Amino acid sequence: MPLSLAALNGLDRAGFVGAIGHVFEHSPHFAAAAWERRPFASREALHAVLCATVREAGPDAQLALIRAHPDLAGRLARAGQLGAESTGEQAAAGLDALSAEEAARFDGFNAAYRERFGFPFVICARENRKEAILAAFPARLAHTRDHEIATALAEIEQIAWLRLADAVEP
Repeated sequence: MPLSLAALNGLDRAGFVGAIGHVFEHSPHFAAAAWERRPFASREALHAVLCATVREAGPDAQLALIRAHPDLAGRLARAGQLGAESTGEQAAAGLDALSAEEAARFDGFNAAYRERFGFPFVICARENRKEAILAAFPARLAHTRDHEIATALAEIEQIAWLRLADAVEP
């Protein structure tokens, strides 16, 4: 059940983190840092502060956030070990119903991407289907590492927006 913005603004730090700490994958510390900048006038303002918190955190924390994301259609997904949000997002993209050939393609691309950049491929699965994701891999593998860090962070901001929209009423 989504919270009202007024209710969210009134929570103590622990309650606030409990309500929206999941918007950044396995990284509730960003919500904890954003809590200090309450009250928020809108979900958009809250999202802007959350994203600014990530940008202000520096390169090491940003890489840790990117690395907190699971491989798409990877080992954890096949074992049913993803968090609820990631499970739903990957299912929305059709990644829970891959043919053996598609699964092998994802495994190959995930491995090549990790080898090249040192972190997992991140894309907003809720806004893409499996075909679009598979098509994005070769193009993104051609990018520089700095470009892919920026791309991953932009995708993470979009993922965070959708998760926030699910958790907080407009």
